Amino acid sequence: MTLPPTMNAMILTGHGDTDKYEWHTDWPMPEAAAGEVLVRVKACGMNNTDVNTRAGWYSKAVTGATENATDETPDGNDPSWGGKPLAFPRIQGADICGKVVAVGDGVDAARIGDRIITDCWLRDPSDLTDKTKTGYVGSECDGGFAQYCALPSRNALKVTSDLSDAELATFSCSYSTAEGMLTRAKVTEADTVLVPGASGGVGGALVQLAKRRGARVIAMASEAKHNDVAKLGADRILPRAPEDLRATLGGEKITVVGDVVGGPYWPTLIDILERGGRYTCSGAIAGPMVDLDLRTFYLRDLTFTGSTVIDLEVMPNLIRYIEAGEIQPALAASFPLQELVAAQTAFIAKQHTGNIVVVP
Repeated sequence: MTLPPTMNAMILTGHGDTDKYEWHTDWPMPEAAAGEVLVRVKACGMNNTDVNTRAGWYSKAVTGATENATDETPDGNDPSWGGKPLAFPRIQGADICGKVVAVGDGVDAARIGDRIITDCWLRDPSDLTDKTKTGYVGSECDGGFAQYCALPSRNALKVTSDLSDAELATFSCSYSTAEGMLTRAKVTEADTVLVPGASGGVGGALVQLAKRRGARVIAMASEAKHNDVAKLGADRILPRAPEDLRATLGGEKITVVGDVVGGPYWPTLIDILERGGRYTCSGAIAGPMVDLDLRTFYLRDLTFTGSTVIDLEVMPNLIRYIEAGEIQPALAASFPLQELVAAQTAFIAKQHTGNIVVVP
């Protein structure tokens, strides 16, 4: 296969608002280095990491919600998920669905033609379990907001599915994040899981994956999105932020809260956890600064788990769930790659229920 010397790509030039993106039609083609594959990107999902990284929201100097991050200035020392400066220019986009078109040295040529989705986490080949030596596709290396992307072969996971490219591009980040959270919290059929923000990509994945584990699931979302959330299989759906959550829940006993929202409502979520309950978190789109009464934490024997770098078994499990039809994509909308700014604006404004993808 003859590959072109250049490609279309959306380039992030620095931290800030969406004007930091630049559209290029002549960006140099990547090459597959030793141990890598070159992927023709067919679709790429959008997630909060893309927004947060662009805005520098991960910096401790930023205290507001994700949609307001650019109103504050990151201090430059810790603007990425890993707390380190990024190299620019950068091509973002971790949730890739595509086809392997070339391989680097040491990679079996039989991989050419594989349909793949990404394991977003870049790991140290000498110790795949070392979470201190990890990177993220679209952050520490270029990602899928382009026509082509070079990835370590182990991060390009073969998938066999009748789902469309856009549908498959919804799984890598949202669903692996959700499965990682549920794994850390050790969710089983004995649990009742409360999911704030259930209309979002991760929230919707939490609903499906917790139901797959046999748990009872109570979703929280704005009432305009209840019909869409119902399709994900939640046992009950509540308003986004009931004034009296305990009364609204009635006799429900919440053993797990799976949260990517945070913000001012956070103490209410902690207060309704049963004794011995677990809170698991992988985001704070409504704001990272929260109030915690330590007495609630220790007197109620609660367990808090943060979840970022997923365990090794998460992505192979997701591939198995996808191929068996045990989970379904929640594709909200797709945009041409050159309209990424419009796509991200819609994503931030939560105009849709589920995941948004871009198509090169």
